[in-house]
Amino acid sequence: MTTDGRSAHILDVLITEFGESIRRDPPAFRRKFRKMAASPFAFYRGSACLFYADMAGSFADTAFLDDQTSRVWIHGDLHAENFGTYMNASGVLVFNVNDFDEAYVGPYIWDLKRFVASVALIGYAKALSDEVITDLVSGFAKAYLTELTGISEGGDEAIGSLTLETTTGVLHRVLQVARLNTRVALLDVETTIDNFERRFAIMDGRYPVDEETRHAVEAAFAEYLTTLPSSVPAVEHRIKDFALRMGVGIGSAGLPSYNMLLEGHTQALENDVILYMKQAQVPAVARYITDEKVRGYFRHQGHRTAESQRALQAYADPWLGHTTLNGVGQLVAEVSPYSADLDWGDVNEPEELASVIGDLGRAVARMHSVADDESSHDLVDFSTEDAIVNVIGADAAGFTRVLVDFAHAYGARARADHQLFVDLFRNGRLPGL
Repeated sequence: MTTDGRSAHILDVLITEFGESIRRDPPAFRRKFRKMAASPFAFYRGSACLFYADMAGSFADTAFLDDQTSRVWIHGDLHAENFGTYMNASGVLVFNVNDFDEAYVGPYIWDLKRFVASVALIGYAKALSDEVITDLVSGFAKAYLTELTGISEGGDEAIGSLTLETTTGVLHRVLQVARLNTRVALLDVETTIDNFERRFAIMDGRYPVDEETRHAVEAAFAEYLTTLPSSVPAVEHRIKDFALRMGVGIGSAGLPSYNMLLEGHTQALENDVILYMKQAQVPAVARYITDEKVRGYFRHQGHRTAESQRALQAYADPWLGHTTLNGVGQLVAEVSPYSADLDWGDVNEPEELASVIGDLGRAVARMHSVADDESSHDLVDFSTEDAIVNVIGADAAGFTRVLVDFAHAYGARARADHQLFVDLFRNGRLPGL
């Protein structure tokens, strides 16, 4: 494809994906696209739609796929920055995949390819040689397949977690930092005490909610409660305050999000809970998965996001649920005080990168293994670890070579696409902006 042809393709994919949202809120998308213009990795993060158009088009490949492994629960946006800490339902701090907004059912290897291309982009930005990037991707592939094989042979009880007890080095430090966080510290930032009661603090990007909207959000909240596990105490169902936030992140430009401040499990002010209710979007990968069984499984996009996260996490956030607001699907979850992201700026040397990426390979294998016939979800009704191990068979070297070749090829493609995108944007060729 010529440079002009690729520019036209990028423009077509972005307008197909974001055109309606751009028309609704042009300033939000100017901010989003400015962030995407900052670097090839930022562009890659914000253009999952382009990645999947390529997976179904010029980069289409059926290697190491069959009917079963083409329909497993996938994260959908598995790049290197979508990992961090959370407190699971058992009260254990875990380092794992996060941000399941793009999760769906599709080819497992699309997750792996999206991740290894992001590794190539990070490696290039750190001035690492192609040989080092090859070693990093090879290490990821080996860790993923070794972990998956162990789970296949040992059963789901062999699925472990990256915790304070099982990690060392960089990931252990991230977990230690998360452990220092407290609910009180989060509440001190987000709220204030007014007449002996907590209320949301006034800050940039947060807006009051009018009475009509408050009633609508309360009704949506009541519907949401029916989707929660019974373990959440009833005392925590009283909303003390509301606030509106507008999404300004790369993935949530212009979307409304409502914060709700709830009474904690006692009337003490230090254990109040903050939830967010945000509009869920159609995942980019869904355009290229046409199975009616998959499409018909979800009542709305909020249901899809919550069910996907529950499927892909062994012990999901107990506050995770879904609802509808004005007929639009919403995801609801806690604003957790225990979240901390991996900062790749702190990981620079090949040995340290190899250790981290190996751990992430094991985490991805565990994620793919959780959502199958032994989970509480029936959309994927077979053992995903068995199916993936079987389709790779004895050709671990070929599997690794596919991921290595893709990482280099698509990393180069994303770097070139970033420049084409910047030129489109700066020359006023993105309609509506």
